[in-house]
Amino acid sequence: MVRRDPLRKRFIRELLADKGRYLMLFLLIILAIGEVSGYFVALGSMRAAYDESFSKYDIEWGHFIAEKELNNTQREKVQETGIKIFDIFYKELDMDNGSVLRLYRNRKEVNRICLMEGRFPEQSDEIAIDRCYAKNNSINTGDRLTAEGREFTVCGLVSFSDYSSMFGDNSDSMFDATGFGTAVVSDGTFEGLKEPSAYSYAFLYDDPPKDDMEEKEMSEELSSRLSSMMKIDDFVPRYLNQAIRFTGEDMDGDNGAMHVFLMIAMTVIAFIFAVNISNTIAAESTVIGTLRASGYSRWELLRHYMTVPVTVTVISCIIGNILGYTVLKDINAGLYYNSYSLPTYETRWNSEAFMKTTVLTLVLMFVINTAVIWRKLRLSPIRFLRKDISSRTQKHALYLSPRLSFLSRFSLRVIIQNLPNYLVLFVGIFFSCALFMFALMMPQVLVSYKDNVDSNLFARYQYILKAPSTGFQSEDKLDNLIELMKFQKAVETDNADAEKFSAYYLKIPELKGNKGEEVLLYGISRNSEYIKLDMKDDDIYISSAYADKYSIDIGDTVTLREQYGYETYDLKITGIYNYDGALALFMGREKLNSMFDLGKEFFAGYLSDSQITDIEDRYISTVIDAVSLTKISRQLDISFGSMMEVVKYFSVMIAVILIYILSKSVIEKNAHSIAMVKILGYFDGEIGKLYVVPTTIAVITSLAGGLPLSDLTIAFLWRKFIVARMTGWIPYDVRRTGIYVTIAVSVLSAYMIVAALELIKIKKIPKDEALKNVE
Repeated sequence: MVRRDPLRKRFIRELLADKGRYLMLFLLIILAIGEVSGYFVALGSMRAAYDESFSKYDIEWGHFIAEKELNNTQREKVQETGIKIFDIFYKELDMDNGSVLRLYRNRKEVNRICLMEGRFPEQSDEIAIDRCYAKNNSINTGDRLTAEGREFTVCGLVSFSDYSSMFGDNSDSMFDATGFGTAVVSDGTFEGLKEPSAYSYAFLYDDPPKDDMEEKEMSEELSSRLSSMMKIDDFVPRYLNQAIRFTGEDMDGDNGAMHVFLMIAMTVIAFIFAVNISNTIAAESTVIGTLRASGYSRWELLRHYMTVPVTVTVISCIIGNILGYTVLKDINAGLYYNSYSLPTYETRWNSEAFMKTTVLTLVLMFVINTAVIWRKLRLSPIRFLRKDISSRTQKHALYLSPRLSFLSRFSLRVIIQNLPNYLVLFVGIFFSCALFMFALMMPQVLVSYKDNVDSNLFARYQYILKAPSTGFQSEDKLDNLIELMKFQKAVETDNADAEKFSAYYLKIPELKGNKGEEVLLYGISRNSEYIKLDMKDDDIYISSAYADKYSIDIGDTVTLREQYGYETYDLKITGIYNYDGALALFMGREKLNSMFDLGKEFFAGYLSDSQITDIEDRYISTVIDAVSLTKISRQLDISFGSMMEVVKYFSVMIAVILIYILSKSVIEKNAHSIAMVKILGYFDGEIGKLYVVPTTIAVITSLAGGLPLSDLTIAFLWRKFIVARMTGWIPYDVRRTGIYVTIAVSVLSAYMIVAALELIKIKKIPKDEALKNVE
């Protein structure tokens, strides 16, 4: 005969009896699962579209910029190296809004363009611009754009497959989808504009590399062979092309960060369930003892107490995934489309998202709660009947000094009795504070960087000249000398305040998680008016940005290597120069020229407080000024700005829900004691002080410990983020007092609402509760 299990009838009753707590947990899981599911679905779909774009749009294996257009003989000679080359010449226009548009013809064979809206240009006054640039500059199809006295009508919005990130120059610290954009015009319009800004040639390998290592070896060999054939101004293989690769690398990093967020959130929620079940087992100990004595096994009781958390979690996961695949998926995709110029994507089923948000969450919930419940149920039936369910044998109550007031001693005992609840509360508040701090910290860091930009300039203008990297490598020394003289004559200026400096680019080896970014070595003149350093002949100073980012100190040795070669240089640092504008090293001009055999009179640029107008643009590689230095902060503000508001509210919501659930558990766990105190004549307000004060102490203590710990955590993650995923450096400069106060006030204000609900709960506890379960 099959035994009827009366425990099954308790399921709905328990759920409804504790509907407030389970509703909060329900909402918390839905929020976490929905956001993470929507993120993974959007990211997976966009990542698939990004990965497929390499073959779908025939993205280049690299490109090089020649000093002048190649003739047919040169083309044939280049293609004998095992590549096919394609013209991707571009012309840059200065727009009236202060931005720069890089114009191309429509590509048919390589780096093809995805049409997102409208159509490709056909008439001479039509232009199709990058969708991301258009959004950030509030431009729509049909609008009129003016550039250098010429008007264009926007006929379409596009996505360039080789510009998923808007890097105008591969050496830029950050892309800029507001101040820089790409566009396509008709062939006739392109020919009618000024001379190309760059004779750029994309190439595809006849026999493509099988992996990154082989690609690196092939590209280095190709670079060397091309350098021996012609003068090349730049050579960028695909694996080093930030405009192509940065988007994918950013997605990979975000994927890991979101996975960590999910695991932390679900672990906290699982422990909330575990604490709640532990309190329920304590309250129902005599019932459990009776059932165990009547023949119920531990497995049956385990199954019963696991039913509610598993059911709530399953339903929450289902609803969260539905929200993730609908509303939240589009919101998360929008965050990426605000920053990156990605092609159109189709929503795809994401098995990884399902495993992480649903399967792993259920496993985590099941494992943690099973471990806690099973540990509780190991006790004998007689101990349950006697309510002796503590795992520790404690013959006497913890001694508290009689000098403490009654209220203080009572509060301390409540805290000790509910220590597991308050430990989970601490973890939850720390997690909430970390999210809130990140949301408040990011805008402050960017504003601080913008405000200090003037101190990151040696001079108002820093001009780096475009000396052909292979322009003086002829076997004929006389030819080299003539070329050098021509170049130096072309780049002389009459500006009285212009000061020459030498420069040489090296790379940080790709070690310890860094991107292998470029470092600019400055060779400065003696008694420089702009870089005031009293250096000896062998001194090498490092910029504060470089020292801070990679934790380098005076006396350390840094190892750098050639950009397109294997030769390395070990440089001992003798000083740190306060400059946060870039990763740089400083030495005497003569020392730098000698170290790299550049020639005694060689110089690579000018420092000047006035704009240089007597050097042709084609000889200027980069102009560093206040606008260029704020590019990083401007783009990060666009990328993260809207998301930070969401994070703020989400973090406060987490704190409120956690405090509510755990404080509710404390009140319910002590319902018998509260009723007894009421019988003794204490008023509801006085009882409220006895039980609300301990929770208040726990919340304040959690804030006091959680805020500085969150600060340290965010500072650590900030350093890891910048080192691993972004070139350049933005110091972690925040006004901690203001942030701490804002978080504390927000959490405590939310707690006041919870405390009011606690007092209502205490008021509703009847006196006859004291007569129940009397031992």
